[in-house]
Amino acid sequence: MLLFLNLQKNLNFILIMKKSNDAYKSIGEVAKILNLINEKNGSLNTHTIRYWEKEFKSINPKVLTGKRRYYDNKSIETLKKIKFLLKNQGMTIKGAKKALLETNSFKLDDFPNKSINLGKKNLVLRNKISRISKLIKEIKNLK
Repeated sequence: MLLFLNLQKNLNFILIMKKSNDAYKSIGEVAKILNLINEKNGSLNTHTIRYWEKEFKSINPKVLTGKRRYYDNKSIETLKKIKFLLKNQGMTIKGAKKALLETNSFKLDDFPNKSINLGKKNLVLRNKISRISKLIKEIKNLK
């Protein structure tokens, strides 16, 4: 009976410790949210987030004890947009910076084949052509 009570007490403690959605998240948690996982060894690519911090001034982590970074929901949403533009749309850092500064509506899609509304009609087509060109070059290198 005593073992059961201790187990239940520990479970209650774990349930209380669960973070709320509004809580700041560590860089590791953000890397998991963004699915930034190294394919070779399965580790988290937190260095990617630190690099994006340097390049995009709109990411403002809260730095607490030492050098630990904590991110609010606004910064996480910005990081999601940056990842989408860089990884899914194939943009450069410079292009992503311009896209984030656009005043038009910015709709983030989870599907790479969907486009985002940046107010520029040819942007999506240009990115698709660029990806096709890269694939053709890769195929030529295989021969």
